[in-house]
Amino acid sequence: MSLQDQLLKSGLIDNKKASKIKKSKYKQAQQKQKNKIETVDEAKLAAQQAQAGKVERDRQLNQQRKLEAERKAIAAQVRQLIEMNRQPGDDGDIAYNFTDSTLVKRIYVTGSQLKQLGNGLLCIVKMDERYELIPTLVAEKIQLRDDSMQILSNQPTEAPAENDPYADFQVPDDLMW
Repeated sequence: MSLQDQLLKSGLIDNKKASKIKKSKYKQAQQKQKNKIETVDEAKLAAQQAQAGKVERDRQLNQQRKLEAERKAIAAQVRQLIEMNRQPGDDGDIAYNFTDSTLVKRIYVTGSQLKQLGNGLLCIVKMDERYELIPTLVAEKIQLRDDSMQILSNQPTEAPAENDPYADFQVPDDLMW
């Protein structure tokens, strides 16, 4: 039973209206076959546009999730590198001052760690509001992954030149600025 028959039976439309609708449908079909013109189905177009919009939004969400997952993976790699290679700290008796952006911070180091920091063999990185000492090679690996992690890295000192007039005069290690 067609929709037209159901509407007639329920009394929502009369026979005149039903025959008028039937004739208009017949005329559209004839015109379509004659002119090979497709009638535009607006509902179909709206559904296609909505589907295309949904696909685009899903693609963007998936890309954001992928970037977030990559960022978390890099953060985990950096954390693991720091934890595996950090030098024992806070047991030293020498206060080493350094800057973290505009703030002057202090970390306590041993004498050998102070020399290594000065020679560029150790670097200071910040992890979870805490400062850690790590080897420079590890700090370079971290900087490749996340360049915002490194706080302090001194350049390695070069060997004194052969004709350096001050080569015989050593700067004392306990000299603090």
